[in-house]
Amino acid sequence: MTTPGYLKRLTRRLTEDLGDVETERISRESRARGGQRAAECCRGDEVTMHGELRSVETCSRTAKAGVKAEFFDGSDTVILKWLGRNRIPGIEPGRTVTVRGRIADLDGSKVIYNPYYELYGADD
Repeated sequence: MTTPGYLKRLTRRLTEDLGDVETERISRESRARGGQRAAECCRGDEVTMHGELRSVETCSRTAKAGVKAEFFDGSDTVILKWLGRNRIPGIEPGRTVTVRGRIADLDGSKVIYNPYYELYGADD
């Protein structure tokens, strides 16, 4: 015989939005690795965060050439910007990373310029 709590959890899992489930997974991993929450960081803070790269693009034709990535830690999005680079091996969408740097503000968005980063594989 199953318990009411089990059925409630099962029903919730089956009906939850996949985006919410993914956000919770990323947030749990970030806390487990000791990362700071992006939502709690503000301009000027020196941070170490753990999360995933949602998108990566290169801007090579403008004066602001570089690699730009959207980083998400389960609480907020931070733009990572490496200046003067055309490509960075391993920096690709879906990759799990730990980044360190100082939060800046760019048109109302949080950004870290030239962050230190550590890449993780699928099995980490």
